[in-house]
Amino acid sequence: MPKWLDNAVFYEIYPQSFLDTNADGIGDFQGIINKLDYIRDLGFNALWINPCFLSPFGDAGYDVADYYTVAPRYGTNEDLKRLFAEAHKRGIHVLLDLVPGHTSVEHPWFRESMKPERNEYSDRYVWTDSVWEAPENMGCLRALSQRDGSCAVNFFTCQPALNYGYYNRTRPWQQSPEDEGPRATLEAMMDVMRFWLTMGCDGFRVDMAMSLVKNDPDGLGTIALWQKVFNVLEREFPEAAMVSEWGEPEKSLQGGFHMDFLLHFGPSHYNDLFRCQEPYFSDRGLGDASKFVERYLESREKAGKDGLICIPSGNHDMTRLAKHVEGEEKKLAFTFLLTMPGAPFVYYGDEIGMRYVENLTSVEGGYERTGARSPMQWDSCVNAGFSAAPKEKLYIQQDPAADRPTVAQQLPDPDSLLNFVKQLTQLRQAHPALQNRGGIHFVSNGAPKQALAYEREQAGEKLLVAMNPFREAVAFPYSGKLGEALFTFGGAASQKGEAVQLPPVSAVIYRLD
Repeated sequence: MPKWLDNAVFYEIYPQSFLDTNADGIGDFQGIINKLDYIRDLGFNALWINPCFLSPFGDAGYDVADYYTVAPRYGTNEDLKRLFAEAHKRGIHVLLDLVPGHTSVEHPWFRESMKPERNEYSDRYVWTDSVWEAPENMGCLRALSQRDGSCAVNFFTCQPALNYGYYNRTRPWQQSPEDEGPRATLEAMMDVMRFWLTMGCDGFRVDMAMSLVKNDPDGLGTIALWQKVFNVLEREFPEAAMVSEWGEPEKSLQGGFHMDFLLHFGPSHYNDLFRCQEPYFSDRGLGDASKFVERYLESREKAGKDGLICIPSGNHDMTRLAKHVEGEEKKLAFTFLLTMPGAPFVYYGDEIGMRYVENLTSVEGGYERTGARSPMQWDSCVNAGFSAAPKEKLYIQQDPAADRPTVAQQLPDPDSLLNFVKQLTQLRQAHPALQNRGGIHFVSNGAPKQALAYEREQAGEKLLVAMNPFREAVAFPYSGKLGEALFTFGGAASQKGEAVQLPPVSAVIYRLD
Protein backbone atom coordinates (compact mmCIF):
# COMPACT_ATOMS: atom_id res chain seq x y z
CA MET A 1 0.00 0.00 0.00
CA PRO A 2 1.61 3.32 -1.04
CA LYS A 3 2.40 5.31 2.10
CA TRP A 4 1.73 8.62 0.37
CA LEU A 5 -1.97 7.80 0.22
CA ASP A 6 -2.24 8.22 3.98
CA ASN A 7 -2.72 11.99 3.64
CA ALA A 8 -3.40 12.45 -0.09
CA VAL A 9 -5.97 15.11 -1.04
CA PHE A 10 -6.71 15.03 -4.78
CA TYR A 11 -7.51 17.75 -7.29
CA GLU A 12 -9.06 16.60 -10.58
CA ILE A 13 -7.98 18.43 -13.72
CA TYR A 14 -9.88 18.23 -16.99
CA PRO A 15 -6.91 19.29 -19.13
CA GLN A 16 -8.95 20.71 -22.00
CA SER A 17 -10.47 23.28 -19.66
CA PHE A 18 -7.83 24.17 -17.07
CA LEU A 19 -5.42 26.73 -18.60
CA ASP A 20 -4.47 27.44 -22.22
CA THR A 21 -0.95 28.84 -22.66
CA ASN A 22 -0.68 28.87 -26.48
CA ALA A 23 -3.95 30.64 -27.35
CA ASP A 24 -5.56 27.76 -29.25
CA GLY A 25 -8.59 27.71 -26.96
CA ILE A 26 -7.70 24.36 -25.34
CA GLY A 27 -5.87 23.80 -22.06
CA ASP A 28 -2.43 22.20 -22.09
CA PHE A 29 0.29 20.64 -19.93
CA GLN A 30 2.13 23.94 -19.56
CA GLY A 31 -1.06 25.42 -18.13
CA ILE A 32 -1.14 22.73 -15.46
CA ILE A 33 2.55 23.30 -14.68
CA ASN A 34 1.91 27.05 -14.35
CA LYS A 35 -0.75 26.42 -11.70
CA LEU A 36 1.01 23.76 -9.60
CA ASP A 37 1.86 26.36 -6.96
CA TYR A 38 -1.81 27.38 -6.78
CA ILE A 39 -2.81 23.75 -6.32
CA ARG A 40 -0.16 23.13 -3.66
CA ASP A 41 -0.99 26.34 -1.77
CA LEU A 42 -4.64 25.28 -1.59
CA GLY A 43 -3.51 22.15 0.25
CA PHE A 44 -3.82 19.58 -2.54
CA ASN A 45 -0.91 17.15 -2.78
CA ALA A 46 -2.18 14.84 -5.53
CA LEU A 47 -3.64 15.24 -9.02
CA TRP A 48 -5.93 13.19 -11.22
CA ILE A 49 -5.59 14.25 -14.86
CA ASN A 50 -8.34 13.13 -17.24
CA PRO A 51 -7.29 11.28 -20.44
CA CYS A 52 -4.54 13.06 -22.31
CA PHE A 53 -3.55 10.43 -24.88
CA LEU A 54 -3.81 10.61 -28.66
CA SER A 55 -7.50 10.45 -29.59
CA PRO A 56 -10.04 11.60 -32.17
CA PHE A 57 -11.91 12.96 -29.12
CA GLY A 58 -15.28 11.46 -29.88
CA ASP A 59 -15.62 11.05 -26.11
CA ALA A 60 -13.27 13.70 -24.72
CA GLY A 61 -10.25 11.40 -24.85
CA TYR A 62 -11.92 8.30 -23.45
CA ASP A 63 -11.59 6.93 -26.99
CA VAL A 64 -7.85 6.31 -27.07
CA ALA A 65 -6.04 5.94 -30.41
CA ASP A 66 -2.55 5.47 -28.93
CA TYR A 67 -1.86 4.72 -25.27
CA TYR A 68 1.83 5.59 -25.63
CA THR A 69 1.54 9.09 -27.13
CA VAL A 70 -0.07 12.18 -25.63
CA ALA A 71 -2.46 14.29 -27.70
CA PRO A 72 -0.50 17.06 -29.46
CA ARG A 73 -3.01 19.67 -28.35
CA TYR A 74 -1.72 19.22 -24.77
CA GLY A 75 1.98 18.97 -25.63
CA THR A 76 4.43 16.11 -26.02
CA ASN A 77 5.42 13.06 -24.01
CA GLU A 78 8.41 15.09 -22.83
CA ASP A 79 6.07 17.86 -21.63
CA LEU A 80 4.06 15.36 -19.60
CA LYS A 81 7.26 13.91 -18.16
CA ARG A 82 8.24 17.47 -17.14
CA LEU A 83 4.82 17.94 -15.52
CA PHE A 84 5.46 14.83 -13.39
CA ALA A 85 8.86 16.21 -12.36
CA GLU A 86 7.55 19.70 -11.53
CA ALA A 87 4.71 18.22 -9.49
CA HIS A 88 7.12 15.99 -7.58
CA LYS A 89 9.30 19.00 -6.74
CA ARG A 90 6.27 20.42 -4.93
CA GLY A 91 5.36 17.19 -3.15
CA ILE A 92 2.44 16.50 -5.51
CA HIS A 93 1.72 13.02 -6.88
CA VAL A 94 0.03 12.55 -10.26
CA LEU A 95 -2.48 9.94 -11.43
CA LEU A 96 -3.27 9.55 -15.11
CA ASP A 97 -6.63 8.33 -16.39
CA LEU A 98 -6.34 4.79 -17.77
CA VAL A 99 -9.05 3.52 -20.13
CA PRO A 100 -8.55 -0.27 -20.29
CA GLY A 101 -12.02 -1.33 -21.39
CA HIS A 102 -12.11 0.05 -24.92
CA THR A 103 -10.20 2.04 -27.50
CA SER A 104 -11.06 4.33 -30.37
CA VAL A 105 -11.99 2.76 -33.70
CA GLU A 106 -8.86 4.55 -34.92
CA HIS A 107 -6.51 2.57 -32.68
CA PRO A 108 -4.06 0.41 -34.70
CA TRP A 109 -5.09 -2.62 -32.66
CA PHE A 110 -8.65 -2.27 -33.89
CA ARG A 111 -7.62 -1.65 -37.50
CA GLU A 112 -5.68 -4.93 -37.41
CA SER A 113 -8.50 -6.80 -35.68
CA MET A 114 -10.90 -5.88 -38.52
CA LYS A 115 -8.85 -7.80 -41.08
CA PRO A 116 -10.40 -11.10 -42.23
CA GLU A 117 -7.03 -12.86 -42.00
CA ARG A 118 -6.11 -14.15 -38.54
CA ASN A 119 -3.43 -12.08 -36.82
CA GLU A 120 -2.23 -11.28 -33.29
CA TYR A 121 -4.97 -8.67 -32.87
CA SER A 122 -7.92 -10.74 -34.11
CA ASP A 123 -8.93 -11.56 -30.52
CA ARG A 124 -7.95 -8.21 -29.00
CA TYR A 125 -11.62 -7.10 -29.14
CA VAL A 126 -14.95 -8.82 -28.49
CA TRP A 127 -16.15 -10.18 -31.84
CA THR A 128 -19.04 -12.52 -32.60
CA ASP A 129 -18.62 -15.21 -35.28
CA SER A 130 -21.26 -13.76 -37.59
CA VAL A 131 -22.14 -10.25 -38.68
CA TRP A 132 -25.78 -11.26 -38.14
CA GLU A 133 -25.24 -11.94 -34.42
CA ALA A 134 -24.91 -9.11 -31.91
CA PRO A 135 -23.20 -9.54 -28.52
CA GLU A 136 -25.59 -10.15 -25.65
CA ASN A 137 -26.77 -6.99 -23.88
CA MET A 138 -24.27 -4.80 -25.71
CA GLY A 139 -24.25 -2.48 -28.69
CA CYS A 140 -22.06 -3.40 -31.63
CA LEU A 141 -20.31 -2.35 -34.81
CA ARG A 142 -21.12 -4.27 -37.98
CA ALA A 143 -19.76 -4.48 -41.51
CA LEU A 144 -16.82 -2.13 -41.04
CA SER A 145 -14.58 -4.47 -42.97
CA GLN A 146 -14.60 -7.86 -44.68
CA ARG A 147 -14.19 -9.66 -41.35
CA ASP A 148 -17.33 -11.66 -40.58
CA GLY A 149 -18.70 -10.79 -37.17
CA SER A 150 -19.98 -7.93 -35.04
CA CYS A 151 -17.72 -6.10 -32.58
CA ALA A 152 -19.09 -5.15 -29.16
CA VAL A 153 -18.92 -1.55 -28.00
CA ASN A 154 -18.70 -0.52 -24.36
CA PHE A 155 -20.49 2.81 -24.61
CA PHE A 156 -20.40 5.08 -27.66
CA THR A 157 -20.18 3.52 -31.11
CA CYS A 158 -16.62 4.86 -31.44
CA GLN A 159 -15.46 2.67 -28.50
CA PRO A 160 -15.01 -1.02 -29.41
CA ALA A 161 -14.69 -3.23 -26.34
CA LEU A 162 -11.35 -4.83 -25.61
CA ASN A 163 -11.48 -8.57 -24.98
CA TYR A 164 -10.76 -9.77 -21.44
CA GLY A 165 -13.02 -12.80 -21.78
CA TYR A 166 -16.42 -13.86 -20.50
CA TYR A 167 -17.04 -15.19 -17.00
CA ASN A 168 -20.20 -17.06 -18.00
CA ARG A 169 -19.89 -18.25 -21.60
CA THR A 170 -23.04 -19.06 -23.57
CA ARG A 171 -21.82 -18.76 -27.19
CA PRO A 172 -18.88 -20.38 -29.02
CA TRP A 173 -17.19 -17.03 -29.77
CA GLN A 174 -17.13 -16.01 -26.08
CA GLN A 175 -13.63 -16.66 -24.80
CA SER A 176 -12.46 -17.46 -21.28
CA PRO A 177 -10.30 -14.90 -19.45
CA GLU A 178 -7.61 -17.60 -19.60
CA ASP A 179 -7.66 -17.90 -23.39
CA GLU A 180 -4.77 -16.53 -25.42
CA GLY A 181 -6.58 -13.45 -26.74
CA PRO A 182 -7.81 -12.10 -23.37
CA ARG A 183 -4.43 -12.82 -21.75
CA ALA A 184 -2.67 -10.89 -24.52
CA THR A 185 -5.03 -7.96 -24.04
CA LEU A 186 -4.27 -7.85 -20.32
CA GLU A 187 -0.53 -8.03 -20.89
CA ALA A 188 -0.74 -5.22 -23.46
CA MET A 189 -2.52 -3.02 -20.91
CA MET A 190 0.06 -3.91 -18.27
CA ASP A 191 2.77 -2.74 -20.67
CA VAL A 192 0.96 0.60 -21.05
CA MET A 193 0.94 0.99 -17.28
CA ARG A 194 4.62 0.09 -17.02
CA PHE A 195 5.49 2.71 -19.64
CA TRP A 196 3.88 5.63 -17.83
CA LEU A 197 4.90 4.53 -14.34
CA THR A 198 8.50 4.38 -15.55
CA MET A 199 8.02 7.86 -17.07
CA GLY A 200 7.17 9.25 -13.62
CA CYS A 201 3.41 8.81 -13.27
CA ASP A 202 2.39 7.82 -9.71
CA GLY A 203 -0.55 5.60 -10.62
CA PHE A 204 -3.89 5.56 -12.39
CA ARG A 205 -7.54 6.29 -12.01
CA VAL A 206 -9.09 3.40 -13.96
CA ASP A 207 -12.10 4.14 -16.12
CA MET A 208 -14.97 1.62 -15.93
CA ALA A 209 -12.81 -0.77 -13.93
CA MET A 210 -15.78 -3.02 -13.27
CA SER A 211 -16.51 -3.63 -16.95
CA LEU A 212 -13.60 -5.69 -18.25
CA VAL A 213 -14.75 -9.31 -17.99
CA LYS A 214 -18.14 -9.66 -19.68
CA ASN A 215 -21.22 -11.53 -18.45
CA ASP A 216 -19.82 -11.29 -14.92
CA PRO A 217 -22.84 -10.27 -12.82
CA ASP A 218 -21.15 -10.65 -9.45
CA GLY A 219 -17.82 -9.23 -10.61
CA LEU A 220 -15.92 -12.40 -9.74
CA GLY A 221 -14.07 -12.65 -13.03
CA THR A 222 -13.17 -8.97 -13.04
CA ILE A 223 -11.99 -9.14 -9.41
CA ALA A 224 -9.74 -12.08 -10.31
CA LEU A 225 -8.36 -10.19 -13.31
CA TRP A 226 -7.42 -7.16 -11.21
CA GLN A 227 -5.84 -9.41 -8.59
CA LYS A 228 -3.47 -10.62 -11.32
CA VAL A 229 -2.65 -7.01 -12.20
CA PHE A 230 -1.89 -6.09 -8.62
CA ASN A 231 0.32 -9.12 -8.08
CA VAL A 232 2.56 -7.60 -10.75
CA LEU A 233 2.19 -3.93 -9.78
CA GLU A 234 2.99 -4.50 -6.12
CA ARG A 235 6.19 -6.24 -7.13
CA GLU A 236 7.33 -3.86 -9.86
CA PHE A 237 5.88 -0.51 -8.71
CA PRO A 238 5.04 -0.74 -4.99
CA GLU A 239 4.43 3.01 -4.64
CA ALA A 240 1.95 3.18 -7.53
CA ALA A 241 -1.58 4.09 -6.44
CA MET A 242 -4.69 2.77 -8.16
CA VAL A 243 -8.21 4.15 -7.85
CA SER A 244 -11.16 2.47 -9.52
CA GLU A 245 -14.27 3.81 -11.15
CA TRP A 246 -16.41 1.01 -9.77
CA GLY A 247 -18.71 2.40 -7.10
CA GLU A 248 -18.75 -0.83 -5.09
CA PRO A 249 -15.73 -0.71 -2.78
CA GLU A 250 -16.33 -4.19 -1.42
CA LYS A 251 -15.58 -5.52 -4.93
CA SER A 252 -12.90 -3.16 -6.23
CA LEU A 253 -10.83 -3.26 -3.05
CA GLN A 254 -11.05 -7.05 -3.02
CA GLY A 255 -9.60 -6.89 -6.51
CA GLY A 256 -6.60 -5.02 -5.13
CA PHE A 257 -7.43 -1.36 -5.77
CA HIS A 258 -6.28 1.04 -3.08
CA MET A 259 -9.24 3.38 -3.52
CA ASP A 260 -12.73 3.33 -5.00
CA PHE A 261 -14.93 6.25 -6.05
CA LEU A 262 -18.45 6.69 -4.86
CA LEU A 263 -20.27 7.44 -8.11
CA HIS A 264 -23.41 9.34 -9.06
CA PHE A 265 -24.91 6.02 -10.11
CA GLY A 266 -24.97 2.67 -8.33
CA PRO A 267 -25.92 1.76 -4.78
CA SER A 268 -23.97 4.30 -2.68
CA HIS A 269 -26.69 7.00 -2.21
CA TYR A 270 -23.98 9.58 -2.94
CA ASN A 271 -26.57 11.63 -4.86
CA ASP A 272 -28.61 12.01 -1.68
CA LEU A 273 -25.92 14.35 -0.37
CA PHE A 274 -25.35 16.76 -3.25
CA ARG A 275 -27.22 15.83 -6.42
CA CYS A 276 -30.92 15.24 -6.11
CA GLN A 277 -34.04 17.37 -5.94
CA GLU A 278 -33.64 17.81 -2.19
CA PRO A 279 -30.00 17.16 -1.25
CA TYR A 280 -29.05 16.77 2.39
CA PHE A 281 -26.70 19.76 2.12
CA SER A 282 -29.53 22.18 1.41
CA ASP A 283 -30.82 24.60 4.01
CA ARG A 284 -34.41 23.74 3.04
CA GLY A 285 -34.06 20.80 5.39
CA LEU A 286 -35.86 18.24 3.21
CA GLY A 287 -32.87 16.01 2.48
CA ASP A 288 -31.88 12.72 4.07
CA ALA A 289 -28.32 11.39 4.47
CA SER A 290 -29.20 8.31 6.50
CA LYS A 291 -29.28 5.84 3.59
CA PHE A 292 -25.88 7.11 2.49
CA VAL A 293 -24.50 6.58 6.00
CA GLU A 294 -25.95 3.07 6.18
CA ARG A 295 -24.51 2.05 2.82
CA TYR A 296 -21.18 3.76 3.53
CA LEU A 297 -20.70 1.83 6.75
CA GLU A 298 -21.58 -1.44 5.02
CA SER A 299 -19.06 -0.76 2.27
CA ARG A 300 -16.40 0.35 4.74
CA GLU A 301 -16.77 -2.85 6.75
CA LYS A 302 -16.55 -5.03 3.64
CA ALA A 303 -13.64 -3.05 2.22
CA GLY A 304 -11.43 -3.66 5.25
CA LYS A 305 -8.99 -1.37 6.99
CA ASP A 306 -6.63 -0.90 4.04
CA GLY A 307 -9.17 0.25 1.45
CA LEU A 308 -9.99 3.90 0.92
CA ILE A 309 -13.47 5.02 -0.13
CA CYS A 310 -13.21 8.29 -2.06
CA ILE A 311 -16.00 10.87 -1.97
CA PRO A 312 -15.62 13.48 -4.75
CA SER A 313 -17.03 17.00 -4.86
CA GLY A 314 -17.92 16.07 -8.44
CA ASN A 315 -16.21 15.12 -11.66
CA HIS A 316 -16.41 15.55 -15.42
CA ASP A 317 -19.39 13.17 -15.65
CA MET A 318 -21.62 14.97 -13.14
CA THR A 319 -23.39 18.30 -12.95
CA ARG A 320 -21.48 20.83 -10.87
CA LEU A 321 -21.85 20.81 -7.09
CA ALA A 322 -23.04 24.44 -7.24
CA LYS A 323 -26.08 23.46 -9.34
CA HIS A 324 -27.67 21.75 -6.37
CA VAL A 325 -25.94 23.18 -3.29
CA GLU A 326 -26.04 26.96 -3.07
CA GLY A 327 -24.52 29.82 -1.09
CA GLU A 328 -23.13 28.92 2.31
CA GLU A 329 -24.41 25.38 1.87
CA LYS A 330 -21.33 24.70 -0.25
CA LYS A 331 -19.13 25.34 2.78
CA LEU A 332 -20.97 22.67 4.75
CA ALA A 333 -20.60 20.26 1.84
CA PHE A 334 -16.84 20.87 1.79
CA THR A 335 -16.66 20.43 5.56
CA PHE A 336 -18.08 16.96 5.02
CA LEU A 337 -15.89 16.15 2.00
CA LEU A 338 -12.66 17.21 3.70
CA THR A 339 -13.26 15.57 7.08
CA MET A 340 -14.37 12.10 5.98
CA PRO A 341 -12.04 9.06 5.80
CA GLY A 342 -10.62 8.04 2.44
CA ALA A 343 -8.90 10.30 -0.07
CA PRO A 344 -11.04 13.36 -0.96
CA PHE A 345 -11.28 14.42 -4.60
CA VAL A 346 -12.13 18.02 -5.57
CA TYR A 347 -13.06 18.76 -9.18
CA TYR A 348 -11.32 21.81 -10.64
CA GLY A 349 -13.38 24.96 -10.11
CA ASP A 350 -15.55 23.51 -7.34
CA GLU A 351 -13.24 25.26 -4.87
CA ILE A 352 -14.58 28.60 -6.13
CA GLY A 353 -18.14 27.41 -6.68
CA MET A 354 -18.08 27.33 -10.49
CA ARG A 355 -21.57 26.92 -11.88
CA TYR A 356 -22.97 24.30 -14.20
CA VAL A 357 -23.45 26.12 -17.52
CA GLU A 358 -26.91 25.29 -18.82
CA ASN A 359 -28.01 24.49 -22.37
CA LEU A 360 -24.61 24.13 -24.01
CA THR A 361 -24.27 22.34 -27.32
CA SER A 362 -22.49 19.03 -26.75
CA VAL A 363 -18.70 19.11 -27.17
CA GLU A 364 -16.70 15.91 -27.74
CA GLY A 365 -19.43 13.56 -26.54
CA GLY A 366 -20.21 15.59 -23.44
CA TYR A 367 -23.96 16.02 -24.02
CA GLU A 368 -25.51 17.10 -20.70
CA ARG A 369 -22.07 16.75 -19.06
CA THR A 370 -20.70 19.59 -21.19
CA GLY A 371 -21.94 22.25 -18.76
CA ALA A 372 -19.70 20.81 -16.03
CA ARG A 373 -16.60 20.98 -18.26
CA SER A 374 -16.44 24.71 -18.96
CA PRO A 375 -13.06 26.50 -18.76
CA MET A 376 -11.61 27.40 -15.39
CA GLN A 377 -12.29 30.96 -14.24
CA TRP A 378 -9.03 32.51 -13.04
CA ASP A 379 -9.58 36.28 -13.15
CA SER A 380 -11.45 39.15 -14.81
CA CYS A 381 -9.27 39.24 -17.93
CA VAL A 382 -10.29 37.99 -21.37
CA ASN A 383 -11.97 34.57 -21.13
CA ALA A 384 -11.64 34.72 -17.33
CA GLY A 385 -7.89 34.24 -17.72
CA PHE A 386 -8.28 30.78 -19.24
CA SER A 387 -7.07 31.62 -22.76
CA ALA A 388 -5.92 34.48 -24.95
CA ALA A 389 -7.75 32.95 -27.91
CA PRO A 390 -10.82 34.64 -29.38
CA LYS A 391 -13.93 33.67 -27.43
CA GLU A 392 -15.35 31.66 -30.33
CA LYS A 393 -12.26 29.41 -30.34
CA LEU A 394 -12.71 28.25 -26.74
CA TYR A 395 -13.04 24.49 -26.28
CA ILE A 396 -16.30 25.00 -24.37
CA GLN A 397 -18.24 28.21 -23.76
CA GLN A 398 -17.65 29.78 -20.36
CA ASP A 399 -20.19 30.85 -17.78
CA PRO A 400 -21.39 34.14 -19.33
CA ALA A 401 -22.70 35.64 -16.07
CA ALA A 402 -21.20 38.95 -14.98
CA ASP A 403 -20.86 37.65 -11.42
CA ARG A 404 -19.14 34.38 -12.32
CA PRO A 405 -16.75 33.41 -9.52
CA THR A 406 -13.00 33.65 -10.10
CA VAL A 407 -9.86 32.74 -8.22
CA ALA A 408 -8.64 36.35 -8.30
CA GLN A 409 -11.82 37.56 -6.59
CA GLN A 410 -11.72 34.96 -3.87
CA LEU A 411 -8.03 34.78 -2.96
CA PRO A 412 -7.99 38.08 -0.98
CA ASP A 413 -11.40 37.47 0.62
CA PRO A 414 -11.01 35.65 3.95
CA ASP A 415 -14.67 34.60 3.85
CA SER A 416 -14.55 33.13 0.32
CA LEU A 417 -15.25 29.51 -0.50
CA LEU A 418 -11.69 29.22 -1.85
CA ASN A 419 -10.15 30.21 1.48
CA PHE A 420 -12.64 28.04 3.34
CA VAL A 421 -11.46 25.02 1.34
CA LYS A 422 -7.84 26.00 2.01
CA GLN A 423 -8.54 26.24 5.75
CA LEU A 424 -10.06 22.75 5.76
CA THR A 425 -7.23 21.11 3.79
CA GLN A 426 -4.71 22.65 6.20
CA LEU A 427 -6.74 21.41 9.17
CA ARG A 428 -6.91 17.92 7.67
CA GLN A 429 -3.14 17.78 7.21
CA ALA A 430 -2.55 19.07 10.75
CA HIS A 431 -4.69 16.41 12.47
CA PRO A 432 -4.07 12.67 11.99
CA ALA A 433 -7.63 11.88 13.06
CA LEU A 434 -8.98 13.72 10.00
CA GLN A 435 -6.70 11.99 7.51
CA ASN A 436 -7.45 9.18 5.11
CA ARG A 437 -7.02 6.16 7.36
CA GLY A 438 -8.57 7.56 10.52
CA GLY A 439 -11.53 5.73 12.02
CA ILE A 440 -15.09 6.99 11.96
CA HIS A 441 -18.13 6.51 14.20
CA PHE A 442 -21.39 8.25 13.33
CA VAL A 443 -23.26 9.71 16.28
CA SER A 444 -26.00 11.35 14.17
CA ASN A 445 -26.82 9.96 10.73
CA GLY A 446 -28.33 12.94 8.92
CA ALA A 447 -31.89 11.62 8.84
CA PRO A 448 -34.47 14.30 7.93
CA LYS A 449 -34.04 17.39 10.12
CA GLN A 450 -31.13 15.77 11.95
CA ALA A 451 -27.47 16.74 12.13
CA LEU A 452 -24.71 14.78 10.46
CA ALA A 453 -22.10 14.13 13.13
CA TYR A 454 -19.23 11.69 13.54
CA GLU A 455 -16.18 11.00 15.62
CA ARG A 456 -12.82 10.65 13.86
CA GLU A 457 -9.93 8.92 15.60
CA GLN A 458 -6.32 8.05 14.80
CA ALA A 459 -2.88 8.09 16.47
CA GLY A 460 -4.33 8.85 19.89
CA GLU A 461 -6.32 11.86 18.64
CA LYS A 462 -10.13 11.91 18.76
CA LEU A 463 -12.30 14.62 17.22
CA LEU A 464 -16.01 15.33 16.75
CA VAL A 465 -17.19 16.72 13.40
CA ALA A 466 -20.78 17.95 13.25
CA MET A 467 -22.84 19.78 10.60
CA ASN A 468 -26.28 21.33 10.51
CA PRO A 469 -27.24 22.50 7.01
CA PHE A 470 -30.75 23.57 8.05
CA ARG A 471 -32.24 27.01 8.74
CA GLU A 472 -33.08 26.13 12.34
CA ALA A 473 -30.95 24.89 15.24
CA VAL A 474 -30.78 21.13 15.78
CA ALA A 475 -29.59 18.99 18.67
CA PHE A 476 -28.35 15.43 18.84
CA PRO A 477 -27.67 13.14 21.81
CA TYR A 478 -24.00 12.94 22.74
CA SER A 479 -22.40 11.70 25.94
CA GLY A 480 -18.79 12.63 25.10
CA LYS A 481 -17.24 15.82 26.47
CA LEU A 482 -16.37 18.57 24.02
CA GLY A 483 -12.92 20.05 24.39
CA GLU A 484 -11.13 22.69 22.33
CA ALA A 485 -12.95 24.03 19.27
CA LEU A 486 -10.62 23.52 16.30
CA PHE A 487 -13.00 24.85 13.71
CA THR A 488 -16.34 26.64 13.70
CA PHE A 489 -18.51 27.98 10.92
CA GLY A 490 -21.84 29.66 11.56
CA GLY A 491 -21.40 29.63 15.33
CA ALA A 492 -20.14 27.39 18.11
CA ALA A 493 -21.95 24.31 19.40
CA SER A 494 -23.38 24.23 22.91
CA GLN A 495 -23.48 21.16 25.13
CA LYS A 496 -26.11 20.66 27.82
CA GLY A 497 -26.01 17.37 29.64
CA GLU A 498 -25.89 14.60 27.05
CA ALA A 499 -26.93 16.69 24.05
CA VAL A 500 -25.11 18.96 21.62
CA GLN A 501 -26.94 21.79 19.86
CA LEU A 502 -25.77 23.29 16.57
CA PRO A 503 -26.79 26.74 15.29
CA PRO A 504 -28.52 27.02 11.91
CA VAL A 505 -26.30 26.42 8.87
CA SER A 506 -23.20 25.59 10.88
CA ALA A 507 -20.30 23.20 11.11
CA VAL A 508 -17.90 22.50 13.98
CA ILE A 509 -14.89 20.37 14.80
CA TYR A 510 -14.03 19.78 18.46
CA ARG A 511 -11.24 17.97 20.17
CA LEU A 512 -12.65 15.36 22.56
CA ASP A 513 -11.41 15.23 26.13
